[in-house]
Amino acid sequence: MSWTVYEEGYNSNNIVGNGNKFITGNGYMGFRGTMEEYTKNELVACNISNLYDKQGDNWREPINSPNGFFTTLTVEGKEIGLLQQEPAEHVQTLDIKEGLHRRNTVWSTECGVVNVKAERFVSLSDVHLMCLKYAVAVEKGCKLVIKTGIDGDVWDINGPHLEDYILYEAEGILRVSTRTQELKVPVVVAEACIKSFEAEEVIEKSEKGIFRIIKINAEPKVEYTIYKYISVYTGNDETSNIQEDCAALALKAAAASYAKVYNEHKLKWKARWEASDVIIEGDEGDQLALRYSIYQLQIIAPLHSQGQSIPARGLSGQTYKGAIFWDTEMFMLPFFLHTAPEVARNLISYRIKTLDGARKKAAHYGYRGAFYAWESQESGEDACSDFNVTDVFTGRPVKTYFKDKQVHISAAVAYAIWEVYEFTGDISILINGGAEVILECARFFYSYAYYKEDKDRYEILDVIGPDEYHERVNNNAYTNKMVYHTLDVALQALELLKSEYPREYEVLISKLDYSKEVANIIKLKEKLYIVEPDEKTLIIEQFDGYNRLEECCLAEVKSRMLDPKEYWGGGHGVATNTKIIKQADVVFMLYLFRNEYSQEVLRANWTYYEPTTEHGSSLSPCIYSLLSCEIGNEEWAYPFFVKSANVDLSGESKQFAGSIYIGGTHPAASGGAWMAAVLGFAGLNVRAGKITVSPNLPKKWSRLAFNITVRGEKYFIDITHDNQQIQKICPTIFFEFAV
Repeated sequence: MSWTVYEEGYNSNNIVGNGNKFITGNGYMGFRGTMEEYTKNELVACNISNLYDKQGDNWREPINSPNGFFTTLTVEGKEIGLLQQEPAEHVQTLDIKEGLHRRNTVWSTECGVVNVKAERFVSLSDVHLMCLKYAVAVEKGCKLVIKTGIDGDVWDINGPHLEDYILYEAEGILRVSTRTQELKVPVVVAEACIKSFEAEEVIEKSEKGIFRIIKINAEPKVEYTIYKYISVYTGNDETSNIQEDCAALALKAAAASYAKVYNEHKLKWKARWEASDVIIEGDEGDQLALRYSIYQLQIIAPLHSQGQSIPARGLSGQTYKGAIFWDTEMFMLPFFLHTAPEVARNLISYRIKTLDGARKKAAHYGYRGAFYAWESQESGEDACSDFNVTDVFTGRPVKTYFKDKQVHISAAVAYAIWEVYEFTGDISILINGGAEVILECARFFYSYAYYKEDKDRYEILDVIGPDEYHERVNNNAYTNKMVYHTLDVALQALELLKSEYPREYEVLISKLDYSKEVANIIKLKEKLYIVEPDEKTLIIEQFDGYNRLEECCLAEVKSRMLDPKEYWGGGHGVATNTKIIKQADVVFMLYLFRNEYSQEVLRANWTYYEPTTEHGSSLSPCIYSLLSCEIGNEEWAYPFFVKSANVDLSGESKQFAGSIYIGGTHPAASGGAWMAAVLGFAGLNVRAGKITVSPNLPKKWSRLAFNITVRGEKYFIDITHDNQQIQKICPTIFFEFAV
């Protein structure tokens, strides 16, 4: 069962959670794990990557395409479905090895037992394609009606986003063509349907949908199966005729057969797992949870197009505006860097592509350089609202400073680009835009920094660090250290280009008018205030004045809440004036720069900050797990790994920030689970192409084994409590290991 997510029985309270838990996808689109008979009321969504729309004065969010999987069943004139009648049996599964969603539902009716079996997948072999196999069998002879087609009345948080619906039917194809309201981008869905039986079929249209009405005189214990082939295209795709190409793909897949198309999809999944599988022996639950985390990352990997990134909630819906956060660079990138370097390059190419958006944001606030968006969409301009939280007591929007003051996002971008360069050793990453981004981030920090003359140092004032419960603080330790790192790699990049690529160096310096800026960057680096450990306690103060805040435990803060949905931070949140923090902050800084601090400092700060951390963000547990491994305490680390790996399996995560719905999948936690296992428990370290491990396996694990790709070479790493092996492997061995 280490490859299967399984749920038996039907509970209407699980509809939304299961939409996240059983999601399928391919990087281009994600389809929520809902049932075929569900509608927008049950949050059915086929979420399209890199396509956004704004409706009215609401915030921009990603688009859900019309639903080509929509299918209902009528037995003797009575609709039979999970919303109409409690099933006698119901099983929903997700095969993460092959990216296949299944359901098996049985109802007891006046006509005897009715059984629906369905399986579907979002194709990895062609990212525009989805397929469904839907089968019905009855105990007694009766009249069945299968209604199936394309439902264009889709779920939106701030919609509707689609307009100008055109419904089309010809030569066996159903098609819904529409377009977005803001930018008028076409969205087209086509469907071909093959039946395993002869039956009367008519076409029915609604305002936004087109359907096949298939009437069957059903015989007992005969399985009636339809095969649906759905293609999805948008105006962002490279196509000369979107209508024809969309229809042609559905017809091509139907002609090839379900088995053939599925086999092509399955082979792609086999290749993905060969590159990324991690074997855990000793705990079956941990094995499934980690593989599920890897699956969640694989279904959102943007392999289909250059210059695209991954939203904070993946492709599970419109939460967080479908925006790209620092989550991608700091929590997802390491997985792809070690298993799919081409995806890692794509993620940083997105930041290079959106540099102008970051420049515009900096200029808007009166700064120079690149101030990257807190919530970034296709252009890189900030999609974050000024009022990001609603007061649950008054219903009024609350001013937050997430987009204004979280300057550490620019440092995360610079950090990621340098990490990819160092890991791959590919200087073209810097030459083709990476160095320009780093230099512009450094320029921004110089323009943002404040020189305090009486102390002869630069400070970074009025910021929000990773701990968002404390806004507009001065000298956040994490932020200041990340700014220093940005300055350092900017100077390293300049020196590297100047010595090895002088022509490219001169072109870049001239383009950015940077010759006078170099001295500023050097000066800022030399005089930037870095928060040091206290000489007695070894504690690094999270920000100026943190030590003066109220000493308070988590239980006490929770007891002060008057509403379970109230926001903990901001101007008057329950945590604002206390030492309670949202997520790893100083601890994150210490993990990233662990080689610069003693074991005593690492341990002292872990011990001090963990009890005060709510872990109110899914980003937090994995960082505590990683630092635990660094200080040699894998048993401290293990519960945090479990929490990260299981966040989407358990559904135990925050669903609201104030009154704002923030549900969906948590790919940063998935990336964090992989980091905790591979970088933490295995102690994997790759520098300049050299691979080392320093394992700290949990006691209950007897073995941890995985594949990585380093500078074009594939390696198999096998670790037990008594032994560890790093083996360079040929494609044949690599193939046999994972599958």
